[in-house]
Amino acid sequence: MDKNALQPPVGKKPVTRRSFLQRSAGAALGLGAWTALSADRVIGANERVNVALIGCGGRGGFVLRVMIEEAGANCVCLCDLSDRRLEKMWEFIQPAQPNKPRFEKDFHKVFESKDVDAVIVATPDNWHAPLTIMACQAGKDVYVEKPHSHCMWESGKMVEAAAKYKRIVQVGTQNRSTEYNQQARDVVQSGKLGKIGLVKVFNLKNGLPFKLGDPGKQPEGFDWDRWLGRAAWRPYHQRIWQGGWHWNWDYCGGDLTDDSIHQLDLALMVMGDPGLPTSVRALGGRYIHTGDDAEVPDVLNIAWDFSSFVMTFDMTQYPVYMEKSTDALRKKKNLVPDWTQNATRIEFYGQDMLMILGRHGGGFVVEKASSQIVEKVYGTPGDRVHYLNFIECVKSRKQPNADIAVAHASNLIAHMGNIAHRVGNVSMKYDAKTGAFDNPAANAMFKDTYRKGYEIPDTV
Repeated sequence: MDKNALQPPVGKKPVTRRSFLQRSAGAALGLGAWTALSADRVIGANERVNVALIGCGGRGGFVLRVMIEEAGANCVCLCDLSDRRLEKMWEFIQPAQPNKPRFEKDFHKVFESKDVDAVIVATPDNWHAPLTIMACQAGKDVYVEKPHSHCMWESGKMVEAAAKYKRIVQVGTQNRSTEYNQQARDVVQSGKLGKIGLVKVFNLKNGLPFKLGDPGKQPEGFDWDRWLGRAAWRPYHQRIWQGGWHWNWDYCGGDLTDDSIHQLDLALMVMGDPGLPTSVRALGGRYIHTGDDAEVPDVLNIAWDFSSFVMTFDMTQYPVYMEKSTDALRKKKNLVPDWTQNATRIEFYGQDMLMILGRHGGGFVVEKASSQIVEKVYGTPGDRVHYLNFIECVKSRKQPNADIAVAHASNLIAHMGNIAHRVGNVSMKYDAKTGAFDNPAANAMFKDTYRKGYEIPDTV
């Protein structure tokens, strides 16, 4: 689904939390000082959590509506740069919530609002980290869509901000909340498959060429500069704004971070969250849809060495016969009907048995010699449970299933894969303690370049 965005040194003397927030927010985004500290509000077990949605595109609407209908959230504010999207979002959630939320174009007003307990960040990827960090500083809990950052450095800053301001930050990798995936983890961790030396992750999707086309006319009152945020300046283009950002490095990490991160995160969870790899290598490029306007690859192969096992990843954007788990499959307890043509499966190769796992309700099977199935577990999608988990944690202050600190690893390995591809399809070592590669060009991509006025401060 499409997501739309909005859109922008502590001194030597001791400072209060309020003055720190005023200084850091103003310095980082150049948009004036602001404070909105609601962290002291205690929400009762039976009380509704007031949420605001920042980014009124398709994915944001889905998350918000299910959160209202299934988790009992109350939307008090919609925030977007587009008047049309604000109105359409209200129309979409109205069947689930009769009281109309207020509309805002400036996210600062969301953070200043005392009635907002939590925010849903569903913008293009380059705005995920800045908004999440500012929300934490403002005393708001955060549900942030995946990938939660646009670069490796940002992910670390998000982890720091959540810890420093004691915020609940749930990442939208909902497979962590699904019962059958937790069962799969238990099977693997029990040793039933035998020692696992190879994990294969797939995202073999179909796809078409990407063309920019007519740039169109910028809508009246639409702040294109803020929509761009930290990204390099470029003239307005309707195709970039309306979903085309998925094919451009300035706003997205391609399908590796945009969609495949679901499988990567799930694979790490099932393997017991082993931490970060010691090396990465990549191959790939634009091999099928050549000559179009996309920057991201349509074929990508990556391998990470986790010392005790290797994890590989294969991605495509062209074969018409490959299919993700269908909507019908995701709406009821089911099992992937044909693993060979399932685009988003994960394979765990143990010494004794093989497990094939499907994301988003696909279930899993365990096989031994001659493809004999010894275990079959049906699955259901995890969206509803994931949103319930977030809302419950906002109230209880317990760590959510996809806490930002846990999701940090899958986010980093995805960015590592893209970096290895972008610096020339290379193999390189990585030191998790120092956060450095043995490749100067790769180290230069650890942190984004930020336009003046849209920086994230080193001290969050």
